[in-house]
Amino acid sequence: MLTQQQVSDWERDGFLVLPDLIDPARCDELIKRSEELVDAFDPASHRSIFRTEQQERVSDGTFLASGSRIEFFWENDAFDDNDDFIVEPAKAINKFGHAQHDLDPVFSAFSRQDPLPELVADLGMADPKLLQSMLIFKQPKIGGEVGSHQDATFLYTDPITVIGLWFALEDATINNGCLFAQPGGHRGPLRERFRRADEGGTEFVALDSTALPQLGEPDLVPLEVTKGTCVVLHGLLPHGSHPNTSEASRLAYSLHLIDGAASYPDDNWLQRPEMPLAGF
Repeated sequence: MLTQQQVSDWERDGFLVLPDLIDPARCDELIKRSEELVDAFDPASHRSIFRTEQQERVSDGTFLASGSRIEFFWENDAFDDNDDFIVEPAKAINKFGHAQHDLDPVFSAFSRQDPLPELVADLGMADPKLLQSMLIFKQPKIGGEVGSHQDATFLYTDPITVIGLWFALEDATINNGCLFAQPGGHRGPLRERFRRADEGGTEFVALDSTALPQLGEPDLVPLEVTKGTCVVLHGLLPHGSHPNTSEASRLAYSLHLIDGAASYPDDNWLQRPEMPLAGF
């Protein structure tokens, strides 16, 4: 599926931007299904808030069990000081995940559509397994920052094999919180691992002291893309996104794959004890 130039760009930059890879009608179908799942969710069922900057302190049971479920997580800024919603609940959700690609037929069909198997094969993944999926809302005005990070921190394998497929379900711009990435940053080391702690909960374990480039620094460049674009991300690539302070939403679907030939540690935060990993 990929040209030799695109493969060379991937090896050089650690990411690929593939405009118009997905039919906009397929994007609309996924948005519609997401709205149905949100409508069926009971806001009173739990208050699991997604905070990337202090994730080790908010890894509750909902989060740790979500590897084989579809769970919903709130925006940090969706509540006032009295823990009441400042917007309607449907507009307060940060994301849901992390197994809808296996549990929901619409998400499964989207995740396994052509030409994704060929795309992943062209990048050298011999035995692709669909590990994790997220529908990320990046809500208007309150969509939170996702700090600079490497996906292999959270989805570690030995050797490192994780690849992220990030699908723009709506246009993503600097104004509404598009991705920022460091070209060539995948050639650097893995800085840390996010894993289950022996005493319960989770923890970050430092592996290398090399500083990650931070949002706002020139090493991270914006990836403004249109609806239907797929951004492919190497597991070691530093990337993140600014808050969405605009009036426009920025829905995206993120799918992470690992090679089934690699070792997946038992202390990774995401475990699927009831659900074996499946491929395309």
